[in-house]
Amino acid sequence: MNAIVTSMIANLHAKPDAASELVDEVLFGMTVQITEEIDESWVRIETAYRYGGYCQKDNLLIDEAKTDTWLQEANHFISQSFADVLQEPRIQSSKMMTIVKGSIICSITIDELDPEWAAVQLVSGKIGYVRRQWLQEKIPENSLSEQLLRENVVQTALSYLATPYRWGGKSPLGIDCSGLCSMAYMLNGVNIYRDAKIVEGFPIKEISLEHIKKGDLLYFPGHMALYIGDNLYVHSSLGGNEVNINSLDEQHQQYRKDLATSITAIGSLFCSESKGTTSITPRLN
Repeated sequence: MNAIVTSMIANLHAKPDAASELVDEVLFGMTVQITEEIDESWVRIETAYRYGGYCQKDNLLIDEAKTDTWLQEANHFISQSFADVLQEPRIQSSKMMTIVKGSIICSITIDELDPEWAAVQLVSGKIGYVRRQWLQEKIPENSLSEQLLRENVVQTALSYLATPYRWGGKSPLGIDCSGLCSMAYMLNGVNIYRDAKIVEGFPIKEISLEHIKKGDLLYFPGHMALYIGDNLYVHSSLGGNEVNINSLDEQHQQYRKDLATSITAIGSLFCSESKGTTSITPRLN
């Protein structure tokens, strides 16, 4: 059975218990598959990016037919940190709900004569209005060139700068290391593994550090980051309490020795080069 997230953020837990570990967040309009019904309050779900956990039913519209229709018609996502969906196309209008960056929405009209507002349909079927500039069309998988995808992924990750660290988080309200990297790719049409490791069956493959380019991924014990060029990387750091930028260059002011000396792997969507056979140490230009 398939379902759609109807709340701003649906928490995904390690156990069917609201006090258990938060393992992920699923955003408004994202679709999930229900793999097990636990009781009247909880289900086990798998996300579209193949990540599993327990979710409260109150956060979901469980309807196979409506989910299929939503998958076909929900054609935009929110590109702003958060957006109020208003009842009328004017700033003084009352708010229907607030949704965050990455939420999926159905844009039913974008009036070329109105540069400011777009009409959207919520999962409930209700019609509201959001700022037109805050909507972005969903990017089909494999539709971007390598150069454009690399640049887009970097810019998307940088748009989360200063977002507070939240274990299991995946929104501008709070995000963790793998949440940041996975959202940077997801918003550009690519689903990578949600946790801080390279997993078979997902598109990221291991390469050697000497071949690293913008948009590739750095893996550390229990942590990951996104390389943005010039020996710099962006990550959501538990130690730094927010999304920030650090360097692999020991001469740089933002150098973090604990990370630069503990790289376990480099991952890339574009893996024409095979991984190295020697131990990984940062190569500085």
